[in-house]
Amino acid sequence: MSRPLFLRIFDAIQRHDNHFVQQRDGLGKLGLSGLQKITAAFRMLAYGLPADSTDEYIKIGESTAIESLKKFCRAIVEVFSNRYLRSPNANDVARLLRIGESRGFPGMLGSLDCMHWKWKNCPTAWGGQYAGRSGSPTIILEAVADYDLWIWHAYFGLPGTNNDINVLEASHLFANLAEGTAPPANYVINGKNYNMGYYLTDGIYPKWSTLVQTIHQPRGPKKKLFAKKQEGCRKDVERAFGVLQSRFAIVAGPSRFWNKEVLHDIMTTCIIMHNMIIEDERVDDAHIEERAEVPIADVERTGDDDVQFQEFLARHKKIKDREAHIELRNALIEHL
Repeated sequence: MSRPLFLRIFDAIQRHDNHFVQQRDGLGKLGLSGLQKITAAFRMLAYGLPADSTDEYIKIGESTAIESLKKFCRAIVEVFSNRYLRSPNANDVARLLRIGESRGFPGMLGSLDCMHWKWKNCPTAWGGQYAGRSGSPTIILEAVADYDLWIWHAYFGLPGTNNDINVLEASHLFANLAEGTAPPANYVINGKNYNMGYYLTDGIYPKWSTLVQTIHQPRGPKKKLFAKKQEGCRKDVERAFGVLQSRFAIVAGPSRFWNKEVLHDIMTTCIIMHNMIIEDERVDDAHIEERAEVPIADVERTGDDDVQFQEFLARHKKIKDREAHIELRNALIEHL
């Protein structure tokens, strides 16, 4: 993380929470500075250090370090989540469609997958619910990432006994699309117009019209080329998980916190700061924003509740259409 970005985060957190403002005690003695508290939180997030190890370098107690980490994560979520955890708007969708088309996949909005975070201090009573095939309690993160490794969607909190299909059914990934409020994603493949974007996934996911999987044991040069290209582009989300864990070692190792809400704040904070670093290091961000100004579509609501419900069901059925999935995959095979 660059120094200007760190100082920007420090200033925003100080304005949001007085806990990080240096104060005097009853005897007039200066307490810990905000930089000490935020640096302790950063060291615990970036290096996965236990709280008592921050005392040697930063001169801050264990309980104060833990309190600072919890308050820092909560403040990051409250201050920056609207911008750095937003769903793609019309301009974002237009940019993602351009990137997808340049890589051979018109209509691609990113790659979808899940990762597990080990929960070392999971309560014993919950152990059976959270211990999956690894044998250790874990919590699942579902994420969508693009070529720049920006994480557009993050759904965290389901027990490790669930598989990717259960997490997809429980998450809000297609909520806006089903409600009819998602930005338009119009593209053309082989002369046919499509109006719903899709995500690249691995083989466990269901055959929906909004998900494109690889071909297991492809036969023929066309299908082999498609499988190679799809598996190469799908690695975006795997790379995003790897970069996230290398930047913030706390999510790479087992978590030592007890409260699930604290774990949610920590994971969300790491994703937000990961996106902030990507935006800070992105060279062509301003150029991309200037290239296409797409007007945000106004959604007209019908007055009848029954009509709204029937439209919702129709959109929901369209998302899970197996025949549309096969047709889209065959069109992409021919396109490549």
